Amino acid sequence: MQVTSTYSARWMHNACLRRCCRLRPRGFATAPERASTSTGLPKPRLDYRDISENVVFKSHNAFNRKAALPVGAVQSVSRLYEEQKALSNTLNAKRHARSTIGDRIRTLAKDPQLKQAALDEAKALKAEISQLEERATQLEDELYALALAIPNDTHPEVPIGPESVAITLSTHGPEALPASPTRDHVSICRALDLIDLEAGATVTGSSWYYLKNESALLELALVNYALSIAMRHGFTPVTTPDVVRSDIARRCGFQPRDPVDGAASQMYHLMHSTDPVVAAESHNHPELVLAGTAEIPLAGMFANKIMAAGELPLKVVGLGRAFRAEAGARGADTRGLYRVHQFTKLELFVVSEEEKSEEMMAEMRKLQTEIFEGLGLPFRVLEMPTEELGASAYRKYDAEAWMPGRGSWGEISSTSNCTDYQARRLHIRYRRQASSTPSADNAQAQPALPFAHTLNGTAAAVPRLIVALVENGVIFNDAGEPVGLRLPKVLQQYWIGGNARGIIEWV
Repeated sequence: MQVTSTYSARWMHNACLRRCCRLRPRGFATAPERASTSTGLPKPRLDYRDISENVVFKSHNAFNRKAALPVGAVQSVSRLYEEQKALSNTLNAKRHARSTIGDRIRTLAKDPQLKQAALDEAKALKAEISQLEERATQLEDELYALALAIPNDTHPEVPIGPESVAITLSTHGPEALPASPTRDHVSICRALDLIDLEAGATVTGSSWYYLKNESALLELALVNYALSIAMRHGFTPVTTPDVVRSDIARRCGFQPRDPVDGAASQMYHLMHSTDPVVAAESHNHPELVLAGTAEIPLAGMFANKIMAAGELPLKVVGLGRAFRAEAGARGADTRGLYRVHQFTKLELFVVSEEEKSEEMMAEMRKLQTEIFEGLGLPFRVLEMPTEELGASAYRKYDAEAWMPGRGSWGEISSTSNCTDYQARRLHIRYRRQASSTPSADNAQAQPALPFAHTLNGTAAAVPRLIVALVENGVIFNDAGEPVGLRLPKVLQQYWIGGNARGIIEWV
C-alpha cells in the first residue's frame, strides 16, 4: 500500500498505532515463515481479530515502518480470518450432524435398510468433514504465517520516516569537542597498546578484536559501574546463556532490518554436524543461535509463565555477549570497535502490567541517563522514527554520544517498549488483582489473564562506550602524540590492578 500524502500518512499513523558447533551466519527469511516450536512452547497467540478490524491502520503502520511484508498481507489476514470463521461454523454444523446421525444409527438397529442409508450418510459426512478439517489446517497455517510477520503498532508520537527525522528529546554532558582525526580511537588505542585488531583478524576475521591492558580493565569497570546503578534502581542481576533456540529469537521479533541489503544475516547459527545432509536430517535437535543481545534469553526466562500483578514490574539486568553476524555490512561504521561481531553488553529487561509500560519506559530512560551522565560524556537522547523500529518495538529511544574522532554522534544505547508483541509470542501473562468494586462491565472489558508488556534497554554496550571515552578523554603530549587517558572518577572504585603504566588520569 502506498501513501500519497504525507499528511494522510501521519494522520493514519497517529490513529493506529537459529556436535561440532560450526558457526554459520544465516538470516531469517524475509517472507512470512511459520515459527518452529522446538521450545515446546504453545504457538504464539496472535490477535487476528484486531488485525481484521484495523486493516487500513495496520497497512499504513507496516508501510511507515518499511516492514518486509508481501503486498496485501494485512488484507489477506482479514480475508482469511473471515473465511476461517465461516469454515469453523460450517465444520461445527457438520460435526453436530455427524453426532446426530450416530444417534439415529443406534435407534435403527431393527431396520437394516434405514440403518444402511444412515451409515452411507455418515460416511459421506466423514469425508466432507475430513476435507473441511484439511482446509481449516491450511487456512490456519496461511493466516498464522502472514500475521506473524506484521510488526507491532507504533506510538502516535513516533516520527514517520528514516533515521534523519529522529527528534532530539534532550542533550546532556559537557560541550562537544571539535571533530578531529587525531582523536580516532583506533590510532589512540594502537599507540597506547589497548587493542589488537590484526590478531583478531588472524584468529577469527574482520571486525573481531582483542582488548588489552587498560581497555580490558575498562570493560570490567564499565560493566560493574552500570550494574551497580541498575541494582540501585531495583533491577535483579542475571548472567544469561549466549546460545538460545532460534524459536525464542523469532518470538522476540528478531528479523532482518538492514536497509541496504535485506538478506543480510543477523545471527550466527550453530550446526550439529558439518555434513549438510546430516544437518538437514537432524530433526531431533533444536536449531540454536548465538544471541544477538541478552534481551532474547532474558525474555525467554519468563516464557509460558503467569505472574501475579503484585509481582510486577519484574526488573532484571542481564550480562551477556552479543553476537552480530551483520557487523561488516555497513562500510563506514566498521572501523575499530564501533561495529563488531561480538561484544559485552549489559541489558535491562522489564515485564510490566499493560497500563504501566510507558511509565516504565520513562524510568528506564532516566536510569540510562544517570549512567551516561556519570561517565561525563556529551550525549543526546532521540525519539527514533518508524523506519528505525524493529518488528517488536512500539516506541524506541536511542542515546547517542559525541565521538570526535569519528566526527559524528554514535549510538550507545536504546530503549524499546514492545507492549504485548513479545508476550503474545512467548506467552507471558499476569493475573489481575481483584477489584474491590467488581462490575459486569469491568469483567467483560478486561481479560482475567492479560498479556504482559515487555521493555528492554541497554545499560552498557562496552565497545561503544570505550570508543566514546577514548576519543573524548585522550591526553596528548606537546608533540601531539597520545600518552594517556582521562577517565571518569566514578569508574575508579570498580578498577582492578591500579595504574601500573601511569597512563590513566581520573577526573
